[in-house]
Amino acid sequence: MIRQFVSRALVLVLGSLSMGLLAQDSPRPRPRRAAPIVSPEIMDGAMVTFRIAAPNAKEVRVNGQWSEGRSEMTRNENGIWQVTLGPVPAGVWEYGFQVDGVSMIDPGNGSIKPMHRPRTSILHIVGEPELIHDFRSVPHGSVHQHSYKSDSLGQIRHLVVYTPPGYEKSRLKRYPSLYLQHGSGDNQDTWTVHGKAHWIVDNLIAEERAEQMIIVMMDGHASADRQNNTNAFEKDLLEEVMPFVNEKYRVKKGAKHRGIVGLSMGGGQSLTIGLKHTDLFAWVGGFSSSVPRAESVALALDNSRKTNRQLQLLWIGCGKDDFLLERNKKFVAALSEVGVKHVWRLTEGNHSWPVWREYLAEFVPKLFQ
Repeated sequence: MIRQFVSRALVLVLGSLSMGLLAQDSPRPRPRRAAPIVSPEIMDGAMVTFRIAAPNAKEVRVNGQWSEGRSEMTRNENGIWQVTLGPVPAGVWEYGFQVDGVSMIDPGNGSIKPMHRPRTSILHIVGEPELIHDFRSVPHGSVHQHSYKSDSLGQIRHLVVYTPPGYEKSRLKRYPSLYLQHGSGDNQDTWTVHGKAHWIVDNLIAEERAEQMIIVMMDGHASADRQNNTNAFEKDLLEEVMPFVNEKYRVKKGAKHRGIVGLSMGGGQSLTIGLKHTDLFAWVGGFSSSVPRAESVALALDNSRKTNRQLQLLWIGCGKDDFLLERNKKFVAALSEVGVKHVWRLTEGNHSWPVWREYLAEFVPKLFQ
């Protein structure tokens, strides 16, 4: 009986093992993956559909930068919220979602605006014909990324450098340089990724409207202390970045071959540093600038003859609906009062990138003539 019981138990064990092995060898159906959500989807006629998966959300909306770009979204039976808007005007636009009051980027869109604290996605509607900031079939320059140790600030820093078409082949030719700065919410990548500065300059060069130049785009956040940020940025620029650029790239020497310009915070930095150092920068500009404090540019304003003699161009622009307009008007009035020559451009628009792309396209052709 014992032998018979053991035999039966052994058969049952072996049978169970065999069934287990057969089950392991047999293919198991894989769970079906949900199809990826396409957002934004650009369709004929510049109609754009935005989508986001938020099955438990109560309210979702899209907030686009263009006119009529804000709209409530509706949810389908799969928990996907969507809305179709348009036609969306040609341009490079910022947008994001608001899910139950929380602002966020579009998780279906890998094109994110580079920012100090990223919070918006990018929608690019190409013009017909292409606009000045669109990619055209023309010779293109190169965009270089650099990291460096700033001994002046005691930190690792980053910068972006644009070299014009043909730079790599022209091994002896030297070029003028433009230092181009971003605003307080952005970083060193924003002027190329979102501002399309490299494509703007490529297109201007191809149209023979601008000189070939090297463009240097630094990280404008040099200090956590906002009151000291411009001073720290100036120190890093003069002691670290300019020597680095002079050694690494074939730039022409002398103020008449060097310019500095920026937008908002970067406009304030550019105007401050440019007017303090007219011996280094002969071409100075500010777009919708947080204008300099009077004491920081007192030398330039107190000696207008010297300033006018050294500067080739002082260019200041601001939109009629910009919250910094009154400050810019006061600064321009101060320049006029002491006789510092300048160009003042009051335009349509607010404090936004569509304005600043146009300013760059207007400013660059005036340089290094």
